Amino acid sequence: MSFVPPGTGWPGDPATPDTPVALDPADVRRLAAASSTLAELTARQSVCRACPRLVEWREDVAEVRRRAFADETYWGRPVPGWGAERPRILLVGLAPAAHGGNRTGRIFTGDRSGDWLFASLYRCGLAAKETSTYADDGQELRHTRVLASVRCAPPANKPLPEEKAACFPWMAREVALVAPYVRVVVALGGFAWQAMWPALKDAGYALPRSRPPFGHGVEVEVSYGEAPVTLIGCYHPSQQNTFTGRVTAQMLDDIFTRARSLAV
Repeated sequence: MSFVPPGTGWPGDPATPDTPVALDPADVRRLAAASSTLAELTARQSVCRACPRLVEWREDVAEVRRRAFADETYWGRPVPGWGAERPRILLVGLAPAAHGGNRTGRIFTGDRSGDWLFASLYRCGLAAKETSTYADDGQELRHTRVLASVRCAPPANKPLPEEKAACFPWMAREVALVAPYVRVVVALGGFAWQAMWPALKDAGYALPRSRPPFGHGVEVEVSYGEAPVTLIGCYHPSQQNTFTGRVTAQMLDDIFTRARSLAV
């Protein structure tokens, strides 16, 4: 089996064998819109098969596996949003890593980017532990939720435009369900910054007419109803960025310390 069947005991698996499966973009739109709770939405996200190229890739990776993880079972399914159900801070990323979230079943878990991200969240009081390595490792996010704009690991970490569009309703619905509680949205990288704006608009946020350019530490004030919300740009803690020094631990800590102060 090149993926973990739903309801077979994977820690934190939100789905069951009866969870409806999206087989095309129309199904995604229908099932996302009909999801009335985060539990229902994440279950449906986690079994989606709407994008044939991504389905084939994520399952091939899970079947072949990387040598370092040759003895492990890979999740091999879409990676749903994870964290607090009533978050004050929402983190938005690009997509799961082939041997990270696609292996562990939890976003930013089991890869180098996650090592940097969770260590910073821990230092800033937003995570229970400084590491996130597997699905039942005891990690918890505090007042924070993290999601990816594309839920499947894409080849070369580059989803196609039509795949981004197909996956968008999952993101938009998740953003809408947590919007009453969120006071800070942090975009991890330029793609996440671009992807989150239409999701925020779809959820009912009041946004500026022109979209400010992405940058590390850029802040934009918006609102949800009467509540002020701050959007913050943050360079992605990718290996390329951390190895070259474009992103440092202090830079991440500054972002999440700021996010926590605004979210109180």
